[in-house]
Amino acid sequence: MKTAAIAIFIIMYLCLILVPAKRTWFALGAALVFIASGILTPGQALGAVNWNVLLMMGGTMIIVSYFIESQMPGRLADLILGKSADIRSVIILMSLFAGIMSAFIDNVATVLMLAPVGLAVCRKMEVSPVPMILSIAVSSNLQGAATLVGDTTSILLGDYAGMDFMDFFWMRGRPGIFFGVELGALATIPVMLFLFRKLRQPVRTESVTQVRDYAPTVILLAMIALLIILSFFPDKPSVSNGLVCMGCALVCFLLDRIREPERSNVRNALREVDIHTLLLLLGLFVAVEAITQAGVIADLANRIAGAGGGNLFLLFTIIVWGSVLVSAFVDNIPYVATMLPVICQLSASLGIEPYLLYFGLLTGATLGGNITPIGASANIAGMGILVRNGYKVSFREFMKIGVPFTLTAVLVGYVFIWIVWGGGI
Repeated sequence: MKTAAIAIFIIMYLCLILVPAKRTWFALGAALVFIASGILTPGQALGAVNWNVLLMMGGTMIIVSYFIESQMPGRLADLILGKSADIRSVIILMSLFAGIMSAFIDNVATVLMLAPVGLAVCRKMEVSPVPMILSIAVSSNLQGAATLVGDTTSILLGDYAGMDFMDFFWMRGRPGIFFGVELGALATIPVMLFLFRKLRQPVRTESVTQVRDYAPTVILLAMIALLIILSFFPDKPSVSNGLVCMGCALVCFLLDRIREPERSNVRNALREVDIHTLLLLLGLFVAVEAITQAGVIADLANRIAGAGGGNLFLLFTIIVWGSVLVSAFVDNIPYVATMLPVICQLSASLGIEPYLLYFGLLTGATLGGNITPIGASANIAGMGILVRNGYKVSFREFMKIGVPFTLTAVLVGYVFIWIVWGGGI
């Protein structure tokens, strides 16, 4: 069964790379093959789907549709353009802003909120939005590891290790992972300056966009606030974030119907929901669960952990960079969930606190998803937005941004965590 699972997964992945226009159908097809072959039962397949992520994405897409219709992205674009000398500095400012947002709300939600602003800026400048949207996506994914609420992997670690929100900032008298992630984000600025060195078109702001309706912006901000507040409540339902996003989308619908019953934009908003991206994620959730059930993820985790032997620095290095490699191709959620108990056991056998290896795992697994366009949900969302706006991005084009961005951020975080949490052990 394990060999069959690996073969199906590899074939699916190759198809995703070679025929990106049909990637949704390949992912769903692979999911059906896993079920039909008996590797997964229908119940296991349904349980593998992260409905919270899908509900959150769907709800946010609806809200963002109204947000775009209100002309607020255009107004924000004017403000950013007014503070920037050229298009390169606009991309950097947008990336940093995306990183700050994604430290406190989900990465995918950040991409869905900021991508319309990036598109509006690029339309005004008459340049391709590809560098802008990809930079927003990878920056969002990077900073998801900074806080307890920024990413599902952070939530997994917090729950397993009994960490609260502030432990990510300061824990046991030492700086937490937040500072390692932020230093990594700052280190990517020179990388972006080099990558986008040719994008030196001067910024111009010939007109100021007038906002038609502030209600979508208020609802969007309310959704962000609710997601942050919700993060402090333990033992909440697993689909809580998704229900918040869908609830806010419902408020948009109701306001639309009440205020303009004859000119309702409900149908237009529903058409803006990117069904292909949602179905792609659904298929990938099932495919990853299949190789997890077959024992492939556990084998990878044990090999990475076992290769370090009794040398702590070597073990830390293998966990960080091995996690980067694995999460570039496999969803990091099941990988992190599998590795957490392994690290706990290893730390106990070595007689050390597990936080060095926990933070190394989170750094490598979260940031490693930026190497490929399907390594993280935020990247998939960003690619989907570009495709829907008529821009096709190859794996190679994505990796020109993702690889240097990832290696720089991981290296800085790797050194910081070892100095702070490894040197004193």
